[in-house]
Amino acid sequence: MGLFDRVSRLLRANVNDMVSKAEDPEKILEQAVMDMQEDLVQLRQAVASSIANQKRSEQQYNKAMADANSWQSKAQLALQKGDEDLAREALVRKKNYSETAGSLKAQLDGQAGMVDTMKKSLIQLEGKISEAKTKKDMLKSRSQAAKAQEQLQGAVGRIGTNSAMSAFDRMEEKVLIQEAKSQAAAELTGTDLENRFAALSAGSEVDDELAAMKQQMLGGSQPTAALPQGTVSPTAAPATPKDTVKAPMSAQDAELEALRKQIDGL
Repeated sequence: MGLFDRVSRLLRANVNDMVSKAEDPEKILEQAVMDMQEDLVQLRQAVASSIANQKRSEQQYNKAMADANSWQSKAQLALQKGDEDLAREALVRKKNYSETAGSLKAQLDGQAGMVDTMKKSLIQLEGKISEAKTKKDMLKSRSQAAKAQEQLQGAVGRIGTNSAMSAFDRMEEKVLIQEAKSQAAAELTGTDLENRFAALSAGSEVDDELAAMKQQMLGGSQPTAALPQGTVSPTAAPATPKDTVKAPMSAQDAELEALRKQIDGL
C-alpha cells in the first residue's frame, strides 16, 4: 500500500508539473471568462423558467380564487331560493377551490422568493463577469508586456555573443588593418620621392663641383687644346655687354671666379 501511494503521488506530481508548464495565462483567463459566461447563460435560463412557473402559478391561483368566489355566489343564490341542498353543494365546491387557491398561494410565495434570490444571483454573476473581463484584459496586457520584456532581454543578451556582433568586430579589425596599410604606403611613397629629390640635389652639387675643378685646371694650362663647345677661354677677351648677357652666378660660379682671379694675379 505504501508503494502504491508513492507511485500515485509521483504520477500526480508529474501530471501537475506538466499542467503547470502547459498553462498559458491568456488562454486560462479566456477559458475562465467563457466558463463564467456559460454559467450566466444557464442561470438566466433558470431564472426565466422560474419566472414562467411563477406566472403560471399566479394564473392558477387567480383562477382558483375566481372559482371559489363564483361558487360562493351560487350558494347564496340557492339559499335565497330555498334550496339548501344546492346551496350546500355549492359551498363544498367553493371550499375545494379555496383550498386549491391556498396551496397555490403558498407555492406562489415560495416561487417569488426563489425568483428574487435568483435575480440577485444573476446580477452578482453579471457584475463578476464584467469585473473578470476587465481583470482579464489587464492581466493579458501585463502578460504580453512581460513576454515582450523577456524576449527583449534575451535579444540583448544574445547581441554580445552572437555571430553578428563577432562579424562586426572582425570587420572593424580588417578596416583598421587596411587603414594602417594605406597610411604606411603613403609614408613610403613620400619617403621615396624625398630620396629621389635628395639624390637629384646631391648629383647637381657634385656636377657643379666637378665643373669648377675642370675650370680651375684649364685656367692653369696653355689653351692649346680645343675647348668644349660653349666654354670660354680664360685668355680670351671678355665679351662686351652688347655681345652676351651675364647670367646670375651661383655659389660654385662665384668660387670659380675667385679662383680665376687668384690665378690671373700670379
